[in-house]
Amino acid sequence: MSQNIVETEYQPTVPIKGICHDDFQNVAEIFAVNFDKYSEIGSSLCVIADGEVTVDLFTGHTTNQKHEKWNENTLAVAFSCTKAAVALCAHILIDKGLLNAQEKVTKYWPEYGKNGKEDTTVEMILNHSAGLPALKTKVKDGGFLDWDYVVNLLENEEPFWKPGEQTGYHMMTTGWLIGEIIRRISGKSLGQFFKEEISDLLNLEYWIGLPESEDQRVAKVTPFTSSPSDKPSAFADAFRNDLSSMQRLSLTNTGGYDYNSPRTYRSELGGVGGITNARSLAKVMSPLAQNNENIISKEGVKRLSQSNIKSDIDSMLLLPTNFSEGFMLNMDNRGKFEGEGGSFLIGNNAFGHVGFGGSSATFADPDCKLAFGYLVNKLGGEYLINERGQSLINEAYKSIS
Repeated sequence: MSQNIVETEYQPTVPIKGICHDDFQNVAEIFAVNFDKYSEIGSSLCVIADGEVTVDLFTGHTTNQKHEKWNENTLAVAFSCTKAAVALCAHILIDKGLLNAQEKVTKYWPEYGKNGKEDTTVEMILNHSAGLPALKTKVKDGGFLDWDYVVNLLENEEPFWKPGEQTGYHMMTTGWLIGEIIRRISGKSLGQFFKEEISDLLNLEYWIGLPESEDQRVAKVTPFTSSPSDKPSAFADAFRNDLSSMQRLSLTNTGGYDYNSPRTYRSELGGVGGITNARSLAKVMSPLAQNNENIISKEGVKRLSQSNIKSDIDSMLLLPTNFSEGFMLNMDNRGKFEGEGGSFLIGNNAFGHVGFGGSSATFADPDCKLAFGYLVNKLGGEYLINERGQSLINEAYKSIS
């Protein structure tokens, strides 16, 4: 890919590099404006329309100290966009007839069936209604980096609610829950299955379990810093005011999980730990947007776009959510609660995912054959996507209309 500077009417403090087709020039303009408007550190963006890369941009720096520039080889933590890749792995097994979402989890993972989880189905895990959005048992130091240890904890946990009766976003745990089912069926670790079935096939730079040789390419994440004027979300209130809440446990009972640690990069954290770039995020979704059966069947793509569970108030996020089997769907929560960043505005038949703090977003829209990938290394205070990412999505849609 050329590293030519992309000419935009607005000239940001750091040049925008990459490629951008003329029809998508307004996307590049928004990308440039956002960089200064939101005091970004580094970011990358890719849009693929009908199989053709029309936007592939990057700019900024890989750390808050701004010593090293973000380039075409820079990788970043995908956070919850990893869940889209993991769900797709499960749907590959469904397509092959090796996994049935309506079956009980115990058919594939017998040890899971205890302490009120006996009737949990695979579908409940995929759509966030399984009742294990966090761990109540104290996680040992470094515990999240030990797959078998966390799996054993999940087997012995009691759910927060009767499985299937509520929806509550499984922020971290979904990676082990889906990943262990994949391991039991395929005999392969989650990262190995993803590599062989998706990443190698599509020639991606995307890992769930990063090789040590790639560590130096990963941009460091800068956490969100709140200001006194920020209005706390319902999630933030629950986190601060109740030490035993699922909101608190999901982010603090993690055994010292550190998203910037190479030890974490190495671990196969299917809920939050994928390492990739915007280009590969979009390339995962492009075959699904084209519905060309390279990854899963047309019937499989249809499953991904169908609402499987829709809640007025998600027990974890404390805002309305809409999921298919493993993917986020269009969620328009504008005007329904204080603050912004609680929506994910995509097409009616589109499906994808967003990442923690508005740090990433990806989706496929089969109606217009559009695929999208976006990554930054500075977190916001939101739990879905915020204006910096949504504005790029909006402009991408306008560019193909």
